[in-house]
Amino acid sequence: MHPLLFLLQLHPPQEGFTASRRTARHPGTKRLRAHISRDSRWSRALRFSVWRRLPAASAYKPHTQPLISAPAVSMNLNCPGLYCGMRVGENGSQQCGVCPRGERTDIMKYCQKCTDTPELYDWLYLGFMAMLPLVLHWFFIEWYSGKKSSSALFQHITALFECSAAAVVTLLVNDPVGQLVIRSCRVQMLSDWYTMLYNPSPNYVDTLHCTQEAVFPLYTIVLIYYAFCLVFMMLLRPLLVKKIACGLGKTDRFKSIYAALYFFPILTVLQAVGGGLLYYAFPYIILVLSLVTLAVYMSASEIQSFKNLIAKKKRLVVLFSHWLLHAYGIVSITRLDNLKQDLPLLALVPGPALFYLLTARFTEPNRILSEGGNGH
Repeated sequence: MHPLLFLLQLHPPQEGFTASRRTARHPGTKRLRAHISRDSRWSRALRFSVWRRLPAASAYKPHTQPLISAPAVSMNLNCPGLYCGMRVGENGSQQCGVCPRGERTDIMKYCQKCTDTPELYDWLYLGFMAMLPLVLHWFFIEWYSGKKSSSALFQHITALFECSAAAVVTLLVNDPVGQLVIRSCRVQMLSDWYTMLYNPSPNYVDTLHCTQEAVFPLYTIVLIYYAFCLVFMMLLRPLLVKKIACGLGKTDRFKSIYAALYFFPILTVLQAVGGGLLYYAFPYIILVLSLVTLAVYMSASEIQSFKNLIAKKKRLVVLFSHWLLHAYGIVSITRLDNLKQDLPLLALVPGPALFYLLTARFTEPNRILSEGGNGH
């Protein structure tokens, strides 16, 4: 610290004088100037560099204000935890606690209403969660309908209508109500999905419960959608199956509905427990499962050439459906941030099916067994 500043703190000048006049009248300053005046070269330099540039007297508040101030804190220290926020009451009072649904804490730890729109990746995640019950419906309908029933197509169409109607109604009942748009809070990290694990304990005894939907509405909208899917299925499917599924027995015709009564609770628990993990992993899950199921289907159907593939229209439908899933997974991974680099990747969609058809004849089990028996 400069000696002059030290003297100013010990003997603060009185109000009403300029900095140069106050320093000239102070006894400590006179002694310092007499000492400096012994050398004329340093006297002139210090006269212009120190006394002429001293701030006003109001800038010096000894014993009350430090010379170097600490940086401002951007968070409200009265509200601990990652997801606890300050709520302002009607009378202006502030209370730290959980933010209402549809709100989230900002950088100042105050609850603010979420006004963002979902990003492309958020919509792709919601589409993935919406596809799960539809794909399971189609799988069990195909599994239990068999070759004797001609009602599989109508059940497929009914399942598509049920899921589509449930999706529309879910969007209409969410905020803003009555519109096919939703507002959301941006997902920032994995812990946003599991706020119940981050309730703070300021005094290590009492817990401040701040569990909320920080990813509003990505967590609850999926559960609402599953509920509407179940309601529409129970209203429409039994009547349709009873009338058109004449080729099946009385017990077999309702097995696809019974299967749905099992997988809907499983999907609900999966979303409730692993929603955050699915949010980050679903693109890779789509790619892996679509590749595995396509290989299993082509192997079970004994498709080993292009001629076998186009022999039935059903096989082409299954193939194109898997290609759509491949493309969905690629778009989810790339998020189309750079169209010039990401769009050419869609050319890889037919690759797995072409590779299977070109190499299936070399891995045919009967051929391998026959060659082994001949000693080759």
